[in-house]
Amino acid sequence: MKTIEYGNRDADVVLIQPVDDHDLDVIESEIRLIGELSGKGPDGFRLIAVKIDDWNRDLSPWEAPPVFGKEPFGAGAEDTLKGIMDICRACSEENCGGKGKKYYIGGYSLAGLFALWAAYKTDMFSGVAAASPSAWYPGFLEYMRSGCLLSPAVYLSLGDKEEKTRNPVMATVGSCIRQMEEIVRARGARCTLEWNQGNHFKDPDLRTAKAFAWVIGQ
Repeated sequence: MKTIEYGNRDADVVLIQPVDDHDLDVIESEIRLIGELSGKGPDGFRLIAVKIDDWNRDLSPWEAPPVFGKEPFGAGAEDTLKGIMDICRACSEENCGGKGKKYYIGGYSLAGLFALWAAYKTDMFSGVAAASPSAWYPGFLEYMRSGCLLSPAVYLSLGDKEEKTRNPVMATVGSCIRQMEEIVRARGARCTLEWNQGNHFKDPDLRTAKAFAWVIGQ
């Protein structure tokens, strides 16, 4: 599993973000914004970007039919999470056993949904930064309702134009994310739902930075 690291390697705050090439194009901006918005500056955290080879396969918790285009969704999330947990364990072995380190997982779009799913599989993460997640993913609300959330803080966001689409599945994203907030709060976790201006493709670096900054502050 290929990783690219940013920030302070010795920081107690470790951010884990699954990324593709589009994320990497703006990640320097995202990192600067995280430092500013969190008040921690550029040396207050370590960000480990995990490069995802097949976005629809490697971040999907179970198989689902295509929603746009012809590419279906796979069921590779289990393997991806296993690799990420190995990365976190290796990180904890550094610097005198990694005492006091806190891990936060987050991402944009399907990576945001993956981060939320991961918080139902392990208690390793102190917070989930789900920026414009794929809340419409088939079966995910039912999964959240029946599962046990293991993270104490969840940030959710969506663009105010994302639910205004002709695609019948993706048009449910607004209703789905509102229900997500209700489910998370009912589990007793700290949660916020922020609405951003624009469609799904507007300011991904800023949206992801705001997500990470919020969970760091919790």
